[in-house]
Amino acid sequence: MKTGLTRRSFLKTSAGAAAGTILSSSALSVCAKTSQGRFKGELKKSLYWRMLPKEMTVLERFRLIKEAGFHGVEIPTIEKPELIEELKSAVENTGIEIHSIMNQSHWENPFSSGDPEVIKKGMAGMKLSLQNAKELGAGAVLLVPGVVGQTNDAKGRVSYKDAYERSQKYIRELLPLAKELDVIIAVENVWNKFLLSPLEFARYVDEFDNPHLKAYFDVGNIMLYGYPWDWIRTLGDRIVKVHIKGFTTGAEKLRSFCNLGDGNIDWIEVRRAFSDIEHSGYIGAELSGGDAEYIKDVSRRMDKIIAGKKIKEA
Repeated sequence: MKTGLTRRSFLKTSAGAAAGTILSSSALSVCAKTSQGRFKGELKKSLYWRMLPKEMTVLERFRLIKEAGFHGVEIPTIEKPELIEELKSAVENTGIEIHSIMNQSHWENPFSSGDPEVIKKGMAGMKLSLQNAKELGAGAVLLVPGVVGQTNDAKGRVSYKDAYERSQKYIRELLPLAKELDVIIAVENVWNKFLLSPLEFARYVDEFDNPHLKAYFDVGNIMLYGYPWDWIRTLGDRIVKVHIKGFTTGAEKLRSFCNLGDGNIDWIEVRRAFSDIEHSGYIGAELSGGDAEYIKDVSRRMDKIIAGKKIKEA
């Protein structure tokens, strides 16, 4: 999603060198699918659209997604009708599913704002994202619900209480449209100084008491202030979508996002946690972009996560 925060600057960094592997992406994908038998729930692989080579056409990118062994893709909000048609054609040609839309208006126009003009733009952005999802067959739209302490708000700094109450107010206004379109609004945990514990996140979702409002859980984002397996087990079936990325903890200057397996996330415990809640559905890589070989390497790393295996040997 579009933001000036540190977590999103990671997406603009250059791709790391792809790790070598003996098995091909397709062969390892078969192994991963077989290995899921010892876990409850079935996980499917996805990646974010902007990870793919920009020089490729839409259809070429979809073909790469399929060749690399992914099942689906998440795309940002689409404003051009002609691109919608191009995406539909690529889906039909490859069988790759567009499973989620990443809303693009929530950082500049968050629902935590006290400025009516900001809210107006934010609502318009979410309505467009929901319509995109309906047109493209996506089951969910990712939403960052608000930002605490934001200073570019016309009404001054945003308090935690305001972010909580305002975001719920405007999301509730969108839920009738979400129901009509049969699309889930999936609220994600990000570095926005908001919903900072799994108990609070669970309460936030439960207060809507609506099947069209669920959680979009990001494994890497939690590492700064919690343990992903704890959040997964606490949120349980509130989770509808998942983002994964590596993260390195430690001294403040060394904290950073990284490729899967390059940080110090315990991916085996993460996999166990998803099994414990019997989660099924997409887990989506949200990493820096790269060439075809890099994309295939990410897919292989994801196969190991799904299979409950170490990504790299010590």
